[in-house]
Amino acid sequence: MTATVMDGKAVATRLRERVAERAAAFRSEHGRAPGLATVLVGGDPASAVYVRMKRRACEELGVVSFGEDHPDGTSQSELLAVVERLAADDAVDGILVQLPLPAGIDTQAVLAAVPVSKDVDGFHAASVGALVLGLEGLRSATPHGVMRLLDEYGVELAGARAVVVGRSNIVGKPMALMLLERDATVTLAHRHTRDLGALTREADVLVAAAGVPRLITGDMVKPGAVVVDVGTSTTEHGLVGDVAYAEVAEVAGLITPVPGGVGPMTIAALFSNTLDAAEARATAPAEV
Repeated sequence: MTATVMDGKAVATRLRERVAERAAAFRSEHGRAPGLATVLVGGDPASAVYVRMKRRACEELGVVSFGEDHPDGTSQSELLAVVERLAADDAVDGILVQLPLPAGIDTQAVLAAVPVSKDVDGFHAASVGALVLGLEGLRSATPHGVMRLLDEYGVELAGARAVVVGRSNIVGKPMALMLLERDATVTLAHRHTRDLGALTREADVLVAAAGVPRLITGDMVKPGAVVVDVGTSTTEHGLVGDVAYAEVAEVAGLITPVPGGVGPMTIAALFSNTLDAAEARATAPAEV
């Protein structure tokens, strides 16, 4: 068996086309383009690359980019002032604070300062709470992108056994909740899980999001399973995922590549969230 590759680039392209259409319609109806603010603090090279990609996507999709770059040494109070200024700006519909933040800054305090209505990353405690309770709200972009990819390939989740490897607040936990929301039976595993392979071999849908290169090998995968690789690590062999791709592809039924799988879907889902936020803000009752 050779797995069918889930082409995140192709699916993301279609989603971005829809976002561009929605942005044009929003501009026509409201007399302004939707706006996304990206806040970068410090000189982390990977973070700088991610932010550049998002700002370039703004230009391509008809979204106004509000770039905020701040040096290492920026204090927490200075950063909170930036977020509060963007929160009060009616031209800004979404605020993205690029993580990780430098040491000495309380990440949760900064994320809490982003209004829920502009929380396009889905990291605010209230956004996560809405997901837990099954309420409407902005969802974390990477798991949101994974769900769209699974839907595009017709993966039946109701009743499926799903295993998520990785318990981060950014991917693992919200991913498990989104799968549960779609009636999958979900197990959340992590680095302390005993006999991980015995668990992953039971999965109809396996999401690897531990950040450990080639953690998931061919003998850890159920034949015909759907394998989604969220991990990205830079090694001497280049960019690799959490899945040993070549050997797992011989066992799985569907698989995402790295790169070209989940990454493009994350950015597309982020902009879908931005349009959701813009449209919701534009139709919200005026505050008295």
